[in-house]
Amino acid sequence: MLSILLSMFLFCLAGAISPGPVNLIAASIGANAGLYKALPHVTGASISYTVIVGLMGAGLHAILLSYPQITHFLQFAGAGYLLYLSAKIAAAKPVLQQSQQEHIAGMMQGVLSQSLNPKAWLVAMSGVSLFVTAGEQHSSMMLLVFCSISGVVCFFSVVTWAALGKLIGKWLNHDAYQVMFNRSMAFLLAATVVSMLCAA
Repeated sequence: MLSILLSMFLFCLAGAISPGPVNLIAASIGANAGLYKALPHVTGASISYTVIVGLMGAGLHAILLSYPQITHFLQFAGAGYLLYLSAKIAAAKPVLQQSQQEHIAGMMQGVLSQSLNPKAWLVAMSGVSLFVTAGEQHSSMMLLVFCSISGVVCFFSVVTWAALGKLIGKWLNHDAYQVMFNRSMAFLLAATVVSMLCAA
């Protein structure tokens, strides 16, 4: 059992810590507004990913395999939303002063950016196929364990990117540097989205 848990952890870590739209957005928020202000995005993205894994384990992956047009719709809807976020990052002011309302918006942004992130769905589908076998005696327990590990690893991976952004933010004490950083992050996010679309 310990070897399965370790395999789950390593699989989740490889999927969650690698560069992707959600992590790039977290780094951008961390650099511009600090780690604390990035936490709503981190939390929303982690909750969303845990739900995605649960849905995949509950049988959604079979539906997506049967109806690939749903997957295509999700890819294009996700790409559109992530490109919109890329434009927002590029146009962001050097210093972001967030109100409580914007904290709530940050959590919803995390939920949406993860829910519409094709990478999240593909990683979840692969993980469920590897670690949760439908019809087996302990499949429900394995799904619960895999969901739990996925959620925790996702949270700490995304928060790591936000912390890295915060560290970079120390060198962005000039407005021109912050604008340059925002535009670079926006370009990387847009490039990531385009590469995912090309690979689809």
